[in-house]
This record gives sequence, structure tokens and C-alpha cells, in this order.
Amino acid sequence: MVRYELVGMDLADVRFAVSPLNELVLSLRAWRDPGRFPLHLRWLHALREARGGLDAATLSALTNDRLWTPDFLNPRPYSPLTRIDDELDRIAGTDPATVRRDLRAVHGEGPLPKPLRGSAPRVLARVLDALGEYWRRCFEPHWPRMRALLEGDVTHRGRQIAQHGLAAMFADLSSTVRLAGNVVEVRLRSNVDYHRPTTGGLTLVPTLWTTNASTPISAAEPPMILYAARGLATLWEPQVLPAPDTLAAILGLTRAGLLVHLATPASSTELATRLGVTTTAVNQHLRTLHAAGLLVSARHGRSVLYRRSDLGDQLAGHQGTGQTVV
Repeated sequence: MVRYELVGMDLADVRFAVSPLNELVLSLRAWRDPGRFPLHLRWLHALREARGGLDAATLSALTNDRLWTPDFLNPRPYSPLTRIDDELDRIAGTDPATVRRDLRAVHGEGPLPKPLRGSAPRVLARVLDALGEYWRRCFEPHWPRMRALLEGDVTHRGRQIAQHGLAAMFADLSSTVRLAGNVVEVRLRSNVDYHRPTTGGLTLVPTLWTTNASTPISAAEPPMILYAARGLATLWEPQVLPAPDTLAAILGLTRAGLLVHLATPASSTELATRLGVTTTAVNQHLRTLHAAGLLVSARHGRSVLYRRSDLGDQLAGHQGTGQTVV
């Protein structure tokens, strides 16, 4: 069991944050043991082709049979608005002794997996390269959808604290978490056991990749609890898009729904995932809308993002919602 003691101002310094890097690294659990993550099977199947260009050996080596991951790859985030580039930059500066310690904590005293052998700086560079490519190929197109669910959880928890207090909020995080006096207790399945004050505060991080609350393996790491975000069962379900009646009569339901949705930029891959259809099908509609001058596009990294043009805004921006389309 891990016990975090909230002392003095720490009682008021319980904060929430979202970490794209945590989600990226913890998702490797699902690659290692997909049977434990049935709600993500739709996503895993969709990425089989994209996984072909990854450094699979290095990525697989970042978990063990207990689904532990190295603490240095799960840093405490500082905001619900944390950016992946900022987190990767922080990781690049990790002390070599910390890299070696955390890899040993995951894999024990025997030989490390082959991709993790060698000097710590070289191993760290290899890990960062593998994670960066994994993010670009498999995570970036889907991150807006994931982030929206995580941010929704944070909003819900803040409302809980305001209405019912800290103890009720902690009790609702997980059946394995409770606030007893000024001590937050987290019961773990592993043999991790420590008690420490939360100097500098306690960070609560919703995640899509755990069923029970978890903490860093080492007591030396900043106090942090990762817990299962609400609404995970709906994450990969096809979503509905609002399609105003008059606009749908002109463009058709699907194109009208896409036009209304693209007030904010999105890629064809992201849209296909949200709708539960193929990227090819979405691209056909996007090309038609783009050719009609209703959308503009711009390259962002390896993705092409689409959004409404000024003409598209004029056509869709003030429409009332009528039908829905999937």
C-alpha cells in the first residue's frame, strides 16, 4: 500500500493534470496483453498497419509481465494542458542513474531486454525515438478524442470536490483509494509499499489504461495517483454529428455533419475514428467539400487538417441542429 500524507497547505494542493506521455507509455500495456483492455480492441485493430513501422522491440521492452512501466517515463504532469513535446523534452534530460534504476525496478536484476542494454544515454535516445514515432503513427490522430474524455473527467472531479468535498472525490476515484484523516491510501496489487508526505502537493491523473489506481513504483518520485477516467466504454464508439435539416437537404447527411463539425480543425483519420468508418470514406467527402470551397486544408506534421472556410462558415455557422448522422 502507498500512503500519501497531506500536510499543512498540501491539503489544499491536490491538483489534476493530463499527461499525453503517460497515456502513450501506459498504452503499451494493451499491446502486451490486449485481453486486459477489451474496450480498446477497436483501436488496436485499427492500428495494425501503422504498427509495422515502429521499433516494436524497444516499445515492448518498456513493460513487464506485471504491466509495470519505468517511472521516468511517467513524469508528474503539471497541467490539464500538458503538451507531448514538452514532456519528451523533459525526459531527454533524465539523469542516467535514474534511467538505470527505473529500468531495473521494472525488469529485476537479470539481464535487461536487448534494446535496453548499453549506456543509459544511448538507451534513453533509443527509447525517445521509439516513443516519438509511436506517437506520430498511432496516437496523434486520436489524441483530441482521448484528451476530450480525460478533460471531461477532470471537470467532473472538480465539481465533486466543490459539492461533496475531498473525501467523497477520493472515494469515487477507485475502490482502492480513500482519504483517512489527512492520509490518502492507495491499495496496490503489487508489493510496492511506502509512506511519504506530499511535499509540494499531490497530483491526480486520469488515464485510459488502468482498471485500478496506481502510483509510481519508487517513493522518490513526486506524489501522483493515476486512476481510470470516467466514460472509457464510450471512447471508441462511433459518434453522431449534428446535421441541420436545411444543410442536409443540400449536401447530404454525412457531408453536412462533417461541415458543421469542422468549425475546429481535424484530420481524416481522426474523423474516421470518431465516426467508426474508414479513412477512405471520409476522404471522399472531405475532397468534395474542399473542391466546393467549403473547407480549407493545411499540413500539420504528418497529418492534413481540414476546417471550414469562410464560405463554409457562412453556410453552416448559424444553422440550427436538426438530424444526426453517424
